[in-house]
Amino acid sequence: MDMIVTPTGKLKGEIQALSSKNYTTRYLLVSALAEGTSTILYPAHSEDGEAMRRCIRDLGAVVEEDPEKIVITGFGRHPRAAKELNVGNAGAVLRFIMSVAALLPEVRFVNAYPESLGKRPHDDLIIALESMGVTIEHQNGRLPMTIKGGNPRGGKIQVSGNVSSQFLSSLLFLTPLLDEDSEIEVLHDLKSKVVIGQTLEVLAQAGIIVEASADLMHYRIPGKQKYKAQTYTVQGDYPGSAAILAAASVTESDVVVHRLMENSKQGERAVVDVLRAMNVPLTHENGIVHVKGNGRLTAGEFDGDEFTDGVLAMVAAAVFAEGTSRFYNVENLRYKECDRITDYLAELRKAGARVEEKQDEIIVHGRPEGVEGGVEIDAHFDHRVIMALTIVGLRSARPIRIKDAHHVAKSYPIYFDHLKSLGAQVEWVD
Repeated sequence: MDMIVTPTGKLKGEIQALSSKNYTTRYLLVSALAEGTSTILYPAHSEDGEAMRRCIRDLGAVVEEDPEKIVITGFGRHPRAAKELNVGNAGAVLRFIMSVAALLPEVRFVNAYPESLGKRPHDDLIIALESMGVTIEHQNGRLPMTIKGGNPRGGKIQVSGNVSSQFLSSLLFLTPLLDEDSEIEVLHDLKSKVVIGQTLEVLAQAGIIVEASADLMHYRIPGKQKYKAQTYTVQGDYPGSAAILAAASVTESDVVVHRLMENSKQGERAVVDVLRAMNVPLTHENGIVHVKGNGRLTAGEFDGDEFTDGVLAMVAAAVFAEGTSRFYNVENLRYKECDRITDYLAELRKAGARVEEKQDEIIVHGRPEGVEGGVEIDAHFDHRVIMALTIVGLRSARPIRIKDAHHVAKSYPIYFDHLKSLGAQVEWVD
């Protein structure tokens, strides 16, 4: 379905932040890798979470759920053989489960989204797993692929962090279960270090010992560990909330978002500081962000690697800022559900934004007067692009139509419900 976004001058109201997708998928995985029963309170309900639940069920976990919690009886080090696994369009789920699949003699991953996840490369993780004695049949590093494992070896492991931190996270989930102790060396650079912080936090909560160097480039993981079955509480989600906060910032607003912890390890927590730096009137205390927007923003320069999944929303806000903004160190955005630099900026230009790109930068020449709009926009089946383009539509002179906007459900199924409750004029159309 498509979404019509009609210019909206004012937003007002209070919402509860969506639960974190990143933490939910990690808690689902460590619960499955535990022997015994774990409970996840306030889980995020998204297509990514559903993909993880489907995969761990297929691998032998018992999953029972209601709106408030998920109860999981795990399979520990012994997943059940599954002929095929379908991760949908969830790249993180695929990469995490690839390592779990290495514990089995043979698992095939299907290619359900050839135009999105099917185009994303996974070579760095494939190379690392092959060095551990796992055989992988793949299409030039892409889906569909078949993993033939059964008895992966620990020891000295190298993995590139140039493209994604998800490859490293995947190995960190697997190696504690192996017979041998392991040492992981990250080659080149490590993208999204803050997300590795989330992985390490969840592993520690699950009773797993990992020794990490201060620069997060070297790890020592004792073997023969066991994940502990227990109760986890999911915190509010900053990446999705970034779009709500940006929408409030570009309009006349009085918007309150609850459940956003000040001390969260989510890198996207930095979007609050980004908006402050753009002179958006807001406060953040006691887990509550309160934006009293006046629609006036000031341009700035920001290291996007500190808040990867919040960059597109902040770029949308910068479209209406006074001056030129620069978001640098963002090349890893090119390797997401779509190329979140080239593809996203092409759609912004259609709406009237003045933007340009470099290999690892997004440059925005602000238009405080607003943009023209009045166009149909292709969101490339990407939930983050959908949310960010909606922000631009709120300040367009004429409505915009976002194609296939229902794919927002990948991470934030009630995004448009939340916006509508705040007064945004958004409408589903066939």
